[in-house]
Amino acid sequence: MRTAALIALGGALLSAGSKSMADKPSAPPPPSPAGEAIPGWNEFLDGLRDLPDRILARLPAEQRSDPQIRQEAARLALSAVTAAGIDALASDPDRPTFVPQLNNYLTTGQPNADTNYRSAKIAPGGVYRLRGQRGSMNQARIAEAGPRPPQTPGTVNLGPPRPVHDIELLKVDAAGRYDVILSPTRPEGYTGDWWQSDPTTNMLLVRMVASDWSAEKEPTLSIERLDVPAPRPRPSAEVLAARLRAIPQAAGFIAPLLVDRPQKLRAEGVVNTLKAVDMSKMGGLAGQFYFEGAYDLKDDEALLIETTQPDKCQYQSLILTNDLYETTDWYNNQSSLNGSQLHKDSDGMVRIIVSAKDPGVPNWLDTAGFATGVVQGRWMKCSSQPIPTVRKVALADLGKLLPAGTPKVTPAERDKIVRTRRSQLQERPLW
Repeated sequence: MRTAALIALGGALLSAGSKSMADKPSAPPPPSPAGEAIPGWNEFLDGLRDLPDRILARLPAEQRSDPQIRQEAARLALSAVTAAGIDALASDPDRPTFVPQLNNYLTTGQPNADTNYRSAKIAPGGVYRLRGQRGSMNQARIAEAGPRPPQTPGTVNLGPPRPVHDIELLKVDAAGRYDVILSPTRPEGYTGDWWQSDPTTNMLLVRMVASDWSAEKEPTLSIERLDVPAPRPRPSAEVLAARLRAIPQAAGFIAPLLVDRPQKLRAEGVVNTLKAVDMSKMGGLAGQFYFEGAYDLKDDEALLIETTQPDKCQYQSLILTNDLYETTDWYNNQSSLNGSQLHKDSDGMVRIIVSAKDPGVPNWLDTAGFATGVVQGRWMKCSSQPIPTVRKVALADLGKLLPAGTPKVTPAERDKIVRTRRSQLQERPLW
């Protein structure tokens, strides 16, 4: 989804701590409080103390007082701090590396279950070489991100679209390896693959999307800056302190950013139904169509989601989130389905069941203990983008509503399905 681009908004706040190691900060760091042995450490701690409270403040009162949601807000805060911490430790635009950005455990911004997200900080105007195995993903793209434009309260604005580069389109050698240079202008005399970058770009955001988890292989990624010497000098104390101070800013921006989205959908009346959503200003991929809606179900209820299938479609998926807009744990529950995993009925329709209890059919989305949350879908480069119809029904009535030939899934078979998906996901590299 656009989640990696949203993270870039928070990540841009870390750029002050990821300046060239050879450069000193443009302004001296603020003075340390009296008695502080390590400049920036107390500011780091103090800047995070109220982060769960800032998350909870964006939720309705009944959720703010729920002990379970309060702890989940703390977990979301920890997720944001962890991602920002990894970023701060690895951020060096002169000697960058791609690090985890979002996954089943770094959940800010509602990651897509089929996507591995990574990021690397780069210096605006720098010349970079990327190399590795091209792989065989459904999608493997590197999007550019830049400075965060001014934000209007209640909205997310990433500014004008920036270049997105497709690894799948690169030439490869006999060993399946690619080699491409990224820079604002083509290096003189260079005739190989080249991607033109925006001269203000300061971060690269990688999306590696799998549809067939068992067969598709992630590309490998290496990146180096060519217009600086290869060795890395010792980072200065000022740079390390700046990175430390930047962590609360980055985590404090991204952690609360989207937690009120489920409540906004409910306020619009988009409950147990779906509507098209425009992600173009939130980092949504060009060519991808999104739809979503809140759900609200009792244990004996289900959503029956029905849709026609486009004649041609590169990728499709349906995922669930909780009330903090975190994607429901898809490693350990069947809470997501994509085009390779969906059962298609003989009439050309796809029917998906959202429920707390297993209905014993292939196309089940497990709410995994969350009675309320969000359903979100994607069509990527499809010949049509239908918005599925939704009906809330009694779980006991499903047998009368599904086609007679709908396959059955026993509890033992479901257990095997979940164990298999968990194994396949764990075999996909996160770093």
